[in-house]
Amino acid sequence: MNYTKILEELNQASLFDLHRLQAAIHQELLNPKRNNLIKAQLKIGQSISYFEPQLNGLVDAVILKIQKTRCSVRNVKDNKTWNLPFYYLNLNGVDADIQPAHNAVGIPKSSLKVGAKVGFKDKDNNDLFGEVIRLNPKRATVRINEHCQWLVHYNNLFYVIEGELGDTKEQAVIPFDL
Repeated sequence: MNYTKILEELNQASLFDLHRLQAAIHQELLNPKRNNLIKAQLKIGQSISYFEPQLNGLVDAVILKIQKTRCSVRNVKDNKTWNLPFYYLNLNGVDADIQPAHNAVGIPKSSLKVGAKVGFKDKDNNDLFGEVIRLNPKRATVRINEHCQWLVHYNNLFYVIEGELGDTKEQAVIPFDL
C-alpha cells in the first residue's frame, strides 16, 4: 500500500470526511475475523516489528504473550515490555515510510522519524545539525549536542547524512527530489 499516495488524497478531504473514514477504519481494526487471522500467524518467541506512532517508525521486538486481540512484546533495543494491539504489528514487512512530496518545503511531520539526522538554519543563518528526539504537533525537538536542544518547525528542517572522509567527519544535505 502506498501511504504517500493515500496521504496526498487525504489532504483533499474535509474534516468530516476524515472523521467518517476514522470511524470506518476503527471498526475494521476491531474486526474479529481480521484479528483472528493475525493471531493465527503469531508464535511466542517470534521476531516481529511494530509501528510506534510516537517515533513514526518501526521497532523490532519479540513476542512474549498472545491474547485475544493483543500481544505482549519485548522491544529488542531497550528490553521494555509493551502490550500492543495486533494492528500495530508489521508481519508482512511493509515499508511504513511516507516520502515527502517533491515540492515539499522542509520535512513533513508524516515523513520524519525520531532518530533522523537533520539540519536547519538558526536566526543568524548558520547551519546547525542534529538528531530528532521528539515529534511535537508543530515542531520537532532536535538535539544538537548533549547540552543543546532546539524546537524547529518542520518547514525549516532538511535531511543530512553523516559520512567519514579520512579522519574528518562531514555532513551532507540530501535533496528532496531524488
